[in-house]
Amino acid sequence: MSEPTQLGDLEELVLLAVLRFGEEAHGGLVRDYLEDEAGRSVSVSTVYVTLMRMEEKGLVRSWMGAPTAVRGGKAKRHFALEPEGRTALEATRAVRERLWDAANGPAEGEARA
Repeated sequence: MSEPTQLGDLEELVLLAVLRFGEEAHGGLVRDYLEDEAGRSVSVSTVYVTLMRMEEKGLVRSWMGAPTAVRGGKAKRHFALEPEGRTALEATRAVRERLWDAANGPAEGEARA
């Protein structure tokens, strides 16, 4: 069995947004969420490039939604997390938590467990 994919910072944030919105996730919604919740300003095209790269890795899947009048008859590409995406998120979280725990370890001169 191979190691879970280690995610980059933007990949992690984008996957967390997809996790948050489930099958309603699309590029514009992800971009707005990242700006509002993470203070991260990225373009929609950057979000889509990241999502498409993660789809190639098997972390998300996508499909075209129904055309809407609001978008002038254009359809949105929706994304949802695949089990491999959840595994990658959990692996990345575990690494970050280990690093935080180590960084907050005993002060200099104190015994380590």
